[in-house]
Amino acid sequence: MMTRRSIMAAAAAVAATAAAPAAAAPAAASDRRDPRTMANDLGVRLLGDEQIGMLLYPGFTALDFVGPHHFLAGLFGGQVHLVTNQADLSPVTSDAGLAVRPTVTLEDCPTDLTVLFVPGGTAGTVAAARDRPTVEFVRDRGGRAKYVTSVCTGSLVLGAAGLLQGRRATSHWSVVPLLSRFGAMPERARIVRDGALITGAGVSAGLDFGSALVAELRGRPMAEAAVLMAEYDPEPPIAGGSLQTARPEIAELLTSSLAPFVRDAATLGVL
Repeated sequence: MMTRRSIMAAAAAVAATAAAPAAAAPAAASDRRDPRTMANDLGVRLLGDEQIGMLLYPGFTALDFVGPHHFLAGLFGGQVHLVTNQADLSPVTSDAGLAVRPTVTLEDCPTDLTVLFVPGGTAGTVAAARDRPTVEFVRDRGGRAKYVTSVCTGSLVLGAAGLLQGRRATSHWSVVPLLSRFGAMPERARIVRDGALITGAGVSAGLDFGSALVAELRGRPMAEAAVLMAEYDPEPPIAGGSLQTARPEIAELLTSSLAPFVRDAATLGVL
């Protein structure tokens, strides 16, 4: 069965078989459509060996995870580890009921990761940020990873692990100011990078984050191919997806609705 990953894998296999002498010679007009030639000319890095750990915990927000996973799982040659903070590999249920089956426990996750990623949520995220084994895992793997990353309120878990100290970071708009409690310099932006720390804003920003991380890991041509494969060309039919563009009464409604969560999150600190 043809899948997105099998298409990318086939392209990677074709690129990997390109002969070095042939690549050195100018391409003839007749073979410009050959994938080997096109991949070489564009500098598309289809093959890699990244080790990516994506944390799952009860009550995570599904799109925070699924958006980045869509892009990262398409990196042929890389390995994505779905890490559960539960005792076994039973499915981890999101805040909206979507269950994801993990592949490794905290203990079994590789020690040295290329990318550590933490999704956000609401009550589930606060619980994860208070769970010592989870926080110690994030602190340990984050201290070794080449990139430490999050989307939405996942940055609260990074903060609880002491990984935001003195760094610029973002989160869901409702809790961006709280990042200063962890020694961070909060910024309201879709993606914020401070060295090896890359944080994304709320929920849908995971798609922006995921494609940007592909560019970081494999180069811009690979990221361009990934966004075209995903047909990621947003034209939202409903305006108002930020505090700056939302109608004031809608912003007030959401702010009031999220107030109990924000108050709970405001009690978090570095464990």
